Amino acid sequence: MIRLHEFNRLEDAAAAALLRPCLDVDRWVTEIVQDRPYPRTDDLFATARAAANPFTGAELEAALAHHPRIGEQARGGSAEAGLSRSEQAGLALDDDVQQQLTEANRAYETRFGRVFLIRAAGRSSTEILDKLQTRLSNDPDTEDDVVAD
Repeated sequence: MIRLHEFNRLEDAAAAALLRPCLDVDRWVTEIVQDRPYPRTDDLFATARAAANPFTGAELEAALAHHPRIGEQARGGSAEAGLSRSEQAGLALDDDVQQQLTEANRAYETRFGRVFLIRAAGRSSTEILDKLQTRLSNDPDTEDDVVAD
């Protein structure tokens, strides 16, 4: 974790490297880095929201292409893997829920052509599974809107 005043003082490349594990979209990263310094975290978040509104289809697909599947423990020492492990740390997965998540992830990827995306922090594995199963019934346009949001 880095403090805002430290983030503001980093070289551009170092600041960009800190953002990419969150969302590896060049335009988004560049806009956030170029708008420094931020007096408050709320200002940083406002810039991040504005830079993401809207992502192009290509930007969204590129970001999702590297995102780990929910319920799978990311391997390796990359920043992305560490962020995923941290976000999913609270998931208690018994074998039955793990199997259902695996099957629902496959169904989602077959239906929508991308990995299922949801904020895992603070949610139970059964809540995530329910959301995944519910979103499988979305039409592609509706799901695009959910993912973009």
